[in-house]
Amino acid sequence: MGNYTSSILKTSRIRPDGIEKVTGKLSYLTDLQIQGMLYGKVLRSQYPHAKILNISVEKAEQLPGVKAVITSKDVPGLNGFGLIFPDQPVFCDSVVRYVGDAIAAVAAITPEIAEKALHLIEVDYEPLPVIDDPEKALDPSSIPLHPNGNLLHQASYVNGNVHESFPHCDVVVEETYQLPRQMHAYMETEGGLFIPEEDGLSVYAGTQHGYKDRFQLSRILDLPETEIRVVSSPMGGSFGGKDELNIQPYGALLALKTGCPVKIHQSRRESVCAGIKKHPMKITVKTGATKEGKLLAHQVRILADTGAYATLGPAVLDFAVEHAVGPYVIPNVETHGFCLFTNNGVAGEFRGFGGNQITFALEGQIDRLADQLGICPLEMRKRNLRKPTDCGPVGQEIAPTNGDELVLKEIAHSPLLKTEKAHKQDSWKKVGTGVALTMHGGGLGFGRLDPAGGKIALNQDGKIQIMFGFEEVGQGLLAVIETLTTKAIGCSTADLEIVIGDTDKAPHSGSSTASRGTSMVWHSLERLKGPFIEKLVTQASAISDYPKEQLVLGENGVWLCENSEEKLVVTYKQLAEEKTVSVETQFDFPTTPNAIPGGHFLYSFAAVAVKVEVNLVTGHVKVIDIDQAVAAGPVVNPIGYLGQIEGGTIMALGYTLLEEAQMEEGRYVTNNFDSYLIPGIQDIPASMHVRAIEDLWEGDSYGPRGVGEIGTIALAPAIARAIYEATGHWVTKLPVSRDEILQSRERI
Repeated sequence: MGNYTSSILKTSRIRPDGIEKVTGKLSYLTDLQIQGMLYGKVLRSQYPHAKILNISVEKAEQLPGVKAVITSKDVPGLNGFGLIFPDQPVFCDSVVRYVGDAIAAVAAITPEIAEKALHLIEVDYEPLPVIDDPEKALDPSSIPLHPNGNLLHQASYVNGNVHESFPHCDVVVEETYQLPRQMHAYMETEGGLFIPEEDGLSVYAGTQHGYKDRFQLSRILDLPETEIRVVSSPMGGSFGGKDELNIQPYGALLALKTGCPVKIHQSRRESVCAGIKKHPMKITVKTGATKEGKLLAHQVRILADTGAYATLGPAVLDFAVEHAVGPYVIPNVETHGFCLFTNNGVAGEFRGFGGNQITFALEGQIDRLADQLGICPLEMRKRNLRKPTDCGPVGQEIAPTNGDELVLKEIAHSPLLKTEKAHKQDSWKKVGTGVALTMHGGGLGFGRLDPAGGKIALNQDGKIQIMFGFEEVGQGLLAVIETLTTKAIGCSTADLEIVIGDTDKAPHSGSSTASRGTSMVWHSLERLKGPFIEKLVTQASAISDYPKEQLVLGENGVWLCENSEEKLVVTYKQLAEEKTVSVETQFDFPTTPNAIPGGHFLYSFAAVAVKVEVNLVTGHVKVIDIDQAVAAGPVVNPIGYLGQIEGGTIMALGYTLLEEAQMEEGRYVTNNFDSYLIPGIQDIPASMHVRAIEDLWEGDSYGPRGVGEIGTIALAPAIARAIYEATGHWVTKLPVSRDEILQSRERI
């Protein structure tokens, strides 16, 4: 167990791409320029819901400098895309369902001409009724937005009988929690460069799954996948927002139509309008417990607003349903979730993947029950923890783990929780503390294709190439690959060449999502290192006549280890001159053997303690200190680990206190960063501590878990508890309303 604070810079590897990023020297995919390239722009809908009566592009085509104007008529293959099923039109031709729907696209010699051409495209609409709330969408009398209605997906989990159990509870708490639509707010908006080639098309665009993009583009363009190359790294952040196709279909179609390279880079307003967001959810929960603090019954209803199209809405709902009881044992559970189509902005993958929303509700219930029973919130959680070998939250078999117990025990020692209770204070500023606990499943879950793999080779230049289809999306993956590979193989960083995010060069490794990247790199190297080392030492033995049992890989080549002496026998360059070597592996992310849709097998855990200061004059909530304990297996790179946890924490802070992509009647009210507030340096607490618990259950062979999401989940309910400690007001809606805080003054 480590406390990664002041000493971290002394013990961590500097990220291979770190210096270029912080100095601004790194060239991102949206920075690419090529001679003769055109600029693309996409025309989006003027209405959240309307029939298209006519589209006229003649005036735009006649504008000097315009090289192409395309509509649905110019899509040679499938006019649709989507990660689960392709229900989102590349171009709408009969109806638009949200303001981000694309109707046409333009390529011109300058961005200004392309923008002007968009205004010359004439579209005749017939507005239709707007469904802007999932409750409305669920109403059978509402207009259906899709042929099969407005219910995209329904998921449930039932165990025991909640209706018979509630009468036996000594205390029952019922509450409705409302969670907001959040923007990913990456600095680099969606964009890329599309280059037609003699044998197909090269796509340079940020994504979290280059192979999946290639598959979808092949259907749209009616081209074999082998004729499409997708280069997907580096990019300036994603957080789930670039897992779905965005500008790729339009850049690809324009490039093939014009025969010229085409660059598209969305403005912030375009990104807000068309980009996916975190699912807004309305969660109603009824939870009962005995006077001893044992949870007895838990009933949950989840309404998720997926917007106009499916993207990953079903998977997000499944995840929320799965995590509805979190790390607790509740004998009687009934959870029903509904994912609804509306005319709001499309919601999809977002860091936390539904776990943030459901955990806010679950932990809120635990806190309210503890308060009514007069039990310490930590003790209430401890009394209901699952045992290490218990089943998972939906009854599935999971890898044995006591991570929940370890993080709860660790956070109990946090000095923040020793703070004097706020109600004993007497001033216009009140201080409160709170704690929360969470678990988070890694990988895509049962029943979903979740392939992984990698390749290692000694190339002709004497470099050890380690190759993955993963993308570097700002999460520090390059440092993880470098650290794990040099440790597994024994070579130095100078001997290594990392190849990622290129469908022409790197093998299929699955998506850079679901907290799976670090884990899958580790699993790949566990499979690759033995055969690769064996091949090299065998070759070195043949050259040098030394027994291969005495040879090991090291810096610059193969070394002889004999009688405590070491010497370089043959360099990697010399080996490569004789013969190149490669080893490849393919496998699937570990999954539960139980046929439970989306059920996970590997989990990470986190407990969070916070201290907040509430200003009773302004209603402002300031987070003063954050303490976290995280159990996610061995730490690969401490500075990267810390960066992921702290970065996720700040994103969660924004989700809790500031951020909401508001919509009214299907239109964004907050359409730029002048009105959509994200945390600034003044909002970040001066003190944040991360305690890493690296212990795994005895016999666990699954290695490190990813930490890209676990740090985002438990902060919101911890802050809500701290606000209650300070003011006596229970927060049920995020972001926290200052008006509600001010109204709570009367009760203090």
